[in-house]
Amino acid sequence: MVISEFKEEISMSVEVPENLEEVAMRVALLKTRGRETTEKEVINQAVLDALQIFVDQELDGHYDTVKYDGAQLVIFDLMGEEISRLDPEQADFEQDFRTNADKTMLRLEDLAHRVVGSR
Repeated sequence: MVISEFKEEISMSVEVPENLEEVAMRVALLKTRGRETTEKEVINQAVLDALQIFVDQELDGHYDTVKYDGAQLVIFDLMGEEISRLDPEQADFEQDFRTNADKTMLRLEDLAHRVVGSR
């Protein structure tokens, strides 16, 4: 699935799932719209989207961009310079989310606040 296609269908709970129940609802919603996806894809996109939302909130707009680099999340500034990296606590953010979605979201929010909010 192309990320832009995924984002087109986003509406924060069902738009960006915050727990496994909402992930299952998102998978089902996409399936009814003819989009085959997996929980893993939805979780990975939700983690990325959540960090992007937190970064955008700290900056009062979309200036920095969040991307995956392997298992890490990376924040880039407007000029494309790397600002920060975040490693998952486990093998990947999917496992972090499955183990404790609330803790994962709090880590993302804290990173955005510390790294972006301090500029």
